[in-house]
Amino acid sequence: MEATTIGGLVTVASAGPALDGIVFDAPSRSKVVVAVVDPNRGPMFRTVPPSALTEREQEGPQDTALRLLIRRTAPPMHGAARDAVAGRKGRAGFNRGSTHRPTGR
Repeated sequence: MEATTIGGLVTVASAGPALDGIVFDAPSRSKVVVAVVDPNRGPMFRTVPPSALTEREQEGPQDTALRLLIRRTAPPMHGAARDAVAGRKGRAGFNRGSTHRPTGR
């Protein structure tokens, strides 16, 4: 599959049986996060290469469960947004952890 669109209906053909899924995120050109229903574990996210995806036209019986999983999951953050949260330098307040506190001698 050449271009993956967020929310697109796909079939995942990786190791094991082919599963119906919905594209949740495409963090890079080499991986796509897809919501699928695992027969043993239920609805979950799986990261697969784009070559393992094929587009499908019709809605499947598990699509409502997949849409509920996507709805209750926080949206993915990319690039500058991720760095802004992780970058703690220059933050006001307590920059270091507390030192060792002796119990008394």
